[in-house]
Formats: sequence, structure tokens, C-alpha cells
Amino acid sequence: MARGGQQPQDDLLMGDDITAAFLSEEEVPAEDAAASQPEAEEPVDEWDESETVAGQLAVDVYETKERLVVKGRVAGVNKSDLDVSISDNTLTIKGTLSAGSEDDVENYFLQECYWGEFSRSLVLPVPVKEDEIEALLKDGVLTISFSKLKQDTVKKIEIQ
Repeated sequence: MARGGQQPQDDLLMGDDITAAFLSEEEVPAEDAAASQPEAEEPVDEWDESETVAGQLAVDVYETKERLVVKGRVAGVNKSDLDVSISDNTLTIKGTLSAGSEDDVENYFLQECYWGEFSRSLVLPVPVKEDEIEALLKDGVLTISFSKLKQDTVKKIEIQ
């Protein structure tokens, strides 16, 4: 029971909040609907290209008994537009996805496809032989396969 006129803590929705939670916008009184709407931000008129960020390539990483495999969809990317490197057990994949010439486009009605630079760097989850790597681009999928280093599961450390 609440003291001093305070409401119990478990009564999270009271009065107008309950009405708003269970009624559609058409059923909520106009003054309540206006009060519950967040303030609109000013529209952005111009796109500042200096603030663009490279897209991040989505990848799958898995292992088999002998190999570690990284796969990423790079459909539409030419082999010459891909840069794959490894350093200190960190794999980096960079590329550019070109939309082609769009000089005659006056207005976009919908633009959902990502065009431009993308990259992904990830620390490999297991040690690999950096001199035994295979990379294959086939049907829009980049597959990078590594030979895993065999390591003893337990290494005895002698205390001196």
C-alpha cells in the first residue's frame, strides 16, 4: 500500500497512459495524441558526402576439423575491386560496389541498395597458418579458407 498519496510502484500505466496503450490513434482524444507525439526533427535538406562511412561486409565464420572458413556476399563486385589481407591473425576485406553510370538519373523514388566502399576486419577466432590461405570468388560469394594451426590443448608450464 502506498503512503503519503504516492501511487504503488507496480502501477506503471495510469489514466491517459492506459488509454493510449490500448486505443488506436483514431480513438485517442486529439489533445492526448498531440501531447504524446515526439517533437519532429528538422528535415535534412542536403547530404554531406564528407560524412559518408564505408559499409560493413556481413560475414559467416565457421570451422571444420582442418580449416577455418570466412564467407561474405559480395555480389556485383569485381575481383579487381577486392582487397583481402591478413596481419597478426586479423583478416581485412575491402572492396567497392559500383552502381555503374547514373548520369541521367533525375530523382530516386526508392534507394535501398548499398553502393560504394565496404570493409570488414575481424580477429580470427583460432590460430591459422598465414601462408596456407585460399580465396575464391564464385557466384557473388567470397570464400576465404585457412589451414588451422594444431596446438596442444594443454601445455605444461614448469615452475622454477
